[in-house]
Amino acid sequence: MPERIVIIGAGQAGAQAVATLRVEGFGGPLTLVGDEPFPPYQRPPLSKAYLAGTFERERLFLKPESFYSESRCERLHGVAATDIDRGARNVVLADGGAIAYDRLLIATGSRVRRIPVAGADLPGIFYLRGIADVDALRGAFAAGKRLAVVGGGYIGLEVAAVAIKHGLDVTVFEALPRVMTRAVSPQLSVFYESVHRKAGVRIEPNVSVESFEGAGRLQFVHAGGKSHAADLALVGIGIVPNVEIAAAAGLACDDGIVVDDCARTADPAIFAAGDCTRHVGREGQLIRLESVQNAIDQAKHAALAMLGRPLPYREVPWFWSDQYDLKLQIAGLARENDELVLRGNPAARKFAVFRLREGSVAAVEAVNAAPEYVVGRRLIADGTPVAASRLADTSIPMKSVA
Repeated sequence: MPERIVIIGAGQAGAQAVATLRVEGFGGPLTLVGDEPFPPYQRPPLSKAYLAGTFERERLFLKPESFYSESRCERLHGVAATDIDRGARNVVLADGGAIAYDRLLIATGSRVRRIPVAGADLPGIFYLRGIADVDALRGAFAAGKRLAVVGGGYIGLEVAAVAIKHGLDVTVFEALPRVMTRAVSPQLSVFYESVHRKAGVRIEPNVSVESFEGAGRLQFVHAGGKSHAADLALVGIGIVPNVEIAAAAGLACDDGIVVDDCARTADPAIFAAGDCTRHVGREGQLIRLESVQNAIDQAKHAALAMLGRPLPYREVPWFWSDQYDLKLQIAGLARENDELVLRGNPAARKFAVFRLREGSVAAVEAVNAAPEYVVGRRLIADGTPVAASRLADTSIPMKSVA
């Protein structure tokens, strides 16, 4: 049993690791280091209910303050970890301090990808990753303002849905041929694009933003060879894993901190979990997942491995997005050559697309279709063979499909 554990990163993975370590019997000193001035909080509501003003800040926090005191967890917030001295087993802090560790968990998460075009530093251009980002964006929201959303992924479309409801004039610029290209099937893209257009959002696919322009603040977005008037812009073009502290310490990094299926790095004293990792997936390939599910489950496995009880991480990945009255739930990971099976009618705003691979369900995308999602996720986990015709037949209840 290690004597002292330090966790770098006070997000979803960090908070989960604290809880799991104590539940699993670790009784030694435990320190959680975070560079934000807030305790660990959930990020999914930021682009949805919190931006809309229907979700109070206090509800974002994952645990009450009493949790940390009762868990005897020293929480250092508003201070960044700047270096890892692997030889001395010390974490160096930005304020000049240092913390010794026997086991170290890196859960540094990710940051927004910045857009590399002229004028990107103009006031009126926003990103969305943390509480402070949303507070600043909310301050600029006003009916009638022209909002340019750069990127038609989850974040961009969720913000567009909130903005159009608040009376803003919204245009989404997507560089790829369809929205949510990397996340969903063509059927889902067509459906969501139609929903947004009917709500009043303009969607511009195959259009890249070339520059921003304005006298002192944003006034125009140049995209697709045209100039578009804009009062504010939200850039949502993906995230970048925070691997710098690990790379500087000599740990292997490849679009994420490389770990095995038990969240272990090559250093037996150092582990990693969450958005910042590239780990061995269910099918044996190295993958990096950006999801709450991965942060929670991988942190649990990391905690067990730190305590000398490694357990291979084999959970089915899952994701979700809330836009308007639509709940999109996804389980599994897609491949380009998957067989796509539609169940239900998109016009009814309740349907699912199953992805079949070698006769079994590899992924499911469900819109307002909880049974399809729940059963589909179980079919993925079990690897149960299932006929495409049975999946498509809505007269067969989902619980009976397999």
